[in-house]
Amino acid sequence: MSGRSRQYGGVIPALGIALLLVTLASIRWGAVPIALSDMRSALGLALSGGGDALSLDQRIFLEIRLPRAILTALVGASLGVGGALMQALFRNPIVEPGLVGTSAGAAFGAALYFVMGAALKVHMGSWALPIAACTGGALSTWMVFRLSGAHTAGRTSVVALLLTGIAINALFMSGVGFLSYIARDPQARSITFWNLGTLSGANWSAVAIVGASTILCVAASLRYAQPLNALMLGEEEAGYLGVDVRRLKAVVLLVNVVLVAVATAFTGVIAFVGLVVPHLLRMLRGADNRFLIIGGALLGGVLLGLADMVARLLIAPAELPIGIVTSVVGVPVFLFLLRQRRYYF
Repeated sequence: MSGRSRQYGGVIPALGIALLLVTLASIRWGAVPIALSDMRSALGLALSGGGDALSLDQRIFLEIRLPRAILTALVGASLGVGGALMQALFRNPIVEPGLVGTSAGAAFGAALYFVMGAALKVHMGSWALPIAACTGGALSTWMVFRLSGAHTAGRTSVVALLLTGIAINALFMSGVGFLSYIARDPQARSITFWNLGTLSGANWSAVAIVGASTILCVAASLRYAQPLNALMLGEEEAGYLGVDVRRLKAVVLLVNVVLVAVATAFTGVIAFVGLVVPHLLRMLRGADNRFLIIGGALLGGVLLGLADMVARLLIAPAELPIGIVTSVVGVPVFLFLLRQRRYYF
């Protein structure tokens, strides 16, 4: 076993165990506690085809808690890996998908779906919402990418990147505001709750779609982890090592958009997870992108699972939007990073 494998070997299993424990706790605790015996019997009945004999608690477990817990882990993984990819691409630990326009663009695409949902759903079915969110996220991220000069050779200024991101975020959020203004009351309510972030709409269809995008994109991310490690030396140096930097930027950007936009299409905007997770992992063990991608998937699921428990239990039986919980934690961390790295505008 290499020194690097030994260095990271104990962290990944620990994060995997933590994710399993948080997922079980998220299923177990809520407005209605679910006993472990009910979980086991419900799974047994479901697998044996005895779904009609399920009790109320068992139905809550199978139809609400279990898909929600799995979706939470998948969305956390998507946001954690998306943050690691963006920070590696721009070689800066204060970059996250929300700061470069992806989340705002996805919000605009989702808002467009809520206002024009009937027409879109006729042609695209259940894929209408994720496709609309992905399209909006891709458009906004591409605009930030181009206008900040990130597509050109040389190190991208983080100041230019963040200021361009702020401008594009404002542009797309104004579009969301306009759509909210012209929407009917149920549509406007859907847009409002989507922008605050919520996992209350979790179902098995969402688990299947987000699971497919997460698994495929994480696998693709691992394939490009080594070129991203080379990029840490600088774009010119990475070119000398045989890395096609322009192609790497395009592919990583595309993977990030799919990861973040598909995940947020079903949960709304959940900020700061992509910022906090990679930074915590770097503090823990280092900056190898292979470790950051795998660890980001696991730690992202852990942190979002904890945030979801707080959102559900803090004012139970009511529920806080999860975006509020992640922002309350994420804003101080972001300000701390700005201060530590001396980014003054």
